[in-house]
Amino acid sequence: MKTDVLIIGGSAAGLVAAMTAKANNPKMDITIVRKEETVMIPCGIPYIFGSVKTSNNNILPDGGLNKLGVNIIIDTVIKIDTNNKMCKTKNDKDIEYSKLIITTGSIPIMPSWLEGKNLENVFVIPKEKTYLDEFHKKLDELNKIVVVGAGFIGIEVSDELNKIGKDVTVIEILPRILGLAFDDILAKEAEECLINRGVKVNIGIGVKKILGNNKVEGVLLNNGEIIKADCVILSLGYKPEVTLSKEAGLKINEYGFIEVDQYRRTSEKDIFAAGDCSEKRDFSTGKLSKTMLASTACAEARVAAMNLFKLSTVKTFRGTIGIYFTAIGDTAFGVAGLNKGQAEKEGFEVVAGSFKGIDRHPGKLDDSHSQMVKLIVSKENGVILGGEVIGGKSAGELTNAIGFIIQNNMTINDLILSQIGTHPMLTASPAGYPLIKAAEIVAKTLRDN
Repeated sequence: MKTDVLIIGGSAAGLVAAMTAKANNPKMDITIVRKEETVMIPCGIPYIFGSVKTSNNNILPDGGLNKLGVNIIIDTVIKIDTNNKMCKTKNDKDIEYSKLIITTGSIPIMPSWLEGKNLENVFVIPKEKTYLDEFHKKLDELNKIVVVGAGFIGIEVSDELNKIGKDVTVIEILPRILGLAFDDILAKEAEECLINRGVKVNIGIGVKKILGNNKVEGVLLNNGEIIKADCVILSLGYKPEVTLSKEAGLKINEYGFIEVDQYRRTSEKDIFAAGDCSEKRDFSTGKLSKTMLASTACAEARVAAMNLFKLSTVKTFRGTIGIYFTAIGDTAFGVAGLNKGQAEKEGFEVVAGSFKGIDRHPGKLDDSHSQMVKLIVSKENGVILGGEVIGGKSAGELTNAIGFIIQNNMTINDLILSQIGTHPMLTASPAGYPLIKAAEIVAKTLRDN
């Protein structure tokens, strides 16, 4: 068969690439080839164990693709023939393309050195519905859970399993949970929230070995301590899935991602890449980055799809800002851009300022929550390089707003002069809006220096 645009992979990046390509080229034939009959919402996966109860409530619907007329083929591409612009699938189908977008995503890291990783009841958190459903069912008979790794996925899975009554212990080799994203103050508060909800947290220590004969019986820590367990969840991050691309001769960078330019073009003509499998650069430094986020993947997919047939100098991907947030109970934690430690490590001379207020006014309203905003600003020119937020549910959108601020190179003065809308039921007071107040504190520090 022939298609104008072929997309390999159907998760967030694949879906957005297909919809954007079709919306911008409505008369062209757009085809997705994906392994999964049903696609999971990536960010919602930790919540299938508790809050949403089942993976069936965490599905990326095909309705938008069907409505636009995108072809969906459930199959696996096993070879890309770049010379003949042809892909071969596992089911012996040959698909000829004009343009190709690779969105093969990422897979969980399974450390080769870890003894006991192949025991029964050792799990990872992939984006595969069948695997996750089997894991979920198995949890009925498992109670003592050890989660290795306290990044976002590890923390969210731990909190969800704790919520349904499991005995959960988190092991993290770094000095803090979420330590790669947040500075110490936010990470410490997140850790306290998790502990107060009943999760046991061991930080600054690694796992040496998973214990057991056929099934998991416990874990041996680097300090010799043994923690009993009947289930181990390895949440040690993800690596780009580039096997197919590597075999096709595409260039792979030093971190294992497909090399791309700002238009998401790979080293092979007419082949683009987006999402977790594709190269990332940091927005502020331009350095190669390992950041993998569904939100970033969707932005990259839009850029790739809009530049398939005609390059646009204004439709580029300038780098990942790194916008993360999570919630532990009713407290949310968010970060956008560089935290203070990261900025200083990169050589920026920065000023930080924070303000703590309430996200409703008056603060006596039932759903009010304390809200803290911290801004990281270049001392040289006042450009905002990063920000962190602790608050209620509004913290997610507030963190996104800081992302917009960073992407548009706004300064502290721009932010102070920005107009905002407020309402007692929806926002903090206009007289004490934490984002603006934090900017004022930074501005004073800059003046005093």
